[in-house]
Amino acid sequence: MQTEEITFEGTDGRLAARLDLPVGKPLTYALFAHCFTCTKDIFAASRISETLTGLGIATLRFDFTGLGESDGDFANTNFTSNIQDLLKAAEFLAENYQAPSLLVGHSLGGAAVLAAAVELPDVKAVATIGAPFDPAHAGQHFLDQHAEIRASDTAVEVNIGGRPFRVKRQFLDDIDNFAQTDRLKKLKKALLILHAPLDQIVGINNATNIFVAARHPKSFLSLDRADHLLRRSADAAYAAEMIGSWARRYIPTLMETEPKTGLTGEATDTFVIEAGDGFRQHISAAGHRLTADEPFAMGGTNRGPNPYDLLLSGLGACTSMTIRMYANRKKWPLRHVSVRLSHAKIHAEDCADCDTKEGKIDHIEREIELIGDLDDEMRARLLEIADRCPVHRTLHSEVKISTRLT
Repeated sequence: MQTEEITFEGTDGRLAARLDLPVGKPLTYALFAHCFTCTKDIFAASRISETLTGLGIATLRFDFTGLGESDGDFANTNFTSNIQDLLKAAEFLAENYQAPSLLVGHSLGGAAVLAAAVELPDVKAVATIGAPFDPAHAGQHFLDQHAEIRASDTAVEVNIGGRPFRVKRQFLDDIDNFAQTDRLKKLKKALLILHAPLDQIVGINNATNIFVAARHPKSFLSLDRADHLLRRSADAAYAAEMIGSWARRYIPTLMETEPKTGLTGEATDTFVIEAGDGFRQHISAAGHRLTADEPFAMGGTNRGPNPYDLLLSGLGACTSMTIRMYANRKKWPLRHVSVRLSHAKIHAEDCADCDTKEGKIDHIEREIELIGDLDDEMRARLLEIADRCPVHRTLHSEVKISTRLT
């Protein structure tokens, strides 16, 4: 993942942002809105953005006015100004990269993307994470100070998440009077609502209310035991992966198109065709679809196993299948087979039983786990059978590869 640190003009000065880019050409662009009083660098924002880029989705995350590294005074902001910041961010992407087709919002940021999406015709899909149905929910963080804030002509200091912020009467007026239900009815975008049933900050009833108010297509996904801020890496990654998978249905550029080739052959042949982004390859093996790629460190997008991974997988699968077939034929009590494989280049001189004595050779280490009521003789025989799997024999035999251009 490559990250560009950028700034663009917001509603009250410059807004600081990070644009996380995938390896190769982005399939589409997304805009991420962080939670109330958070920043673009909160763990959930960075982890979700990182995962989306791994799916080929460039993601812009920014600090709302008065927060993080952005200009402006938080005391002068409100929910409406957050929406305006989002529209400015979308405008920046459209003018300099590509208009976003996906909006993702966390907590109050989720409520903001729901409202902003109505004004963004290029957006095809919206995903919210732990979002409140009503923006007025944000005021519950300092409910005991509402009267003081409304009575004051200046900003009042409040405590939100252990940090001091200054809030004015206009903030409360804005969130109390915002017609979010009307916006939801006009959304006309695909909607995915992600929420944890045990969310202690924004209750699950908010997800219910959003779902009921919005029109189809709409979907709900439970985040199980995740906390509101998605502080566990696995929870944030899961949310992002589900968003990416769901969005493919609604954003054409995310849909895997049928790979085209001039090559013809039998249905049982294997075809490998470039995907068009970096090293990623579409594989059709006897009609079954696979993906090959290289890891990020090698310039790939890490969206599939590399060629050596596939080689080891073939050997491992063949080993397990061959052992299973033999045990079944013998009616031996073999309950389960597992195979672990690794590949490395080693010095030939370190291999005592190898014919090659100079340079380096390929070394595949294979470890087999056999579970069942097997005696020593059975286990020894199954170990011998492992070396008789067809792929093992192919790797050990003389192989001729005929190549031609077409």
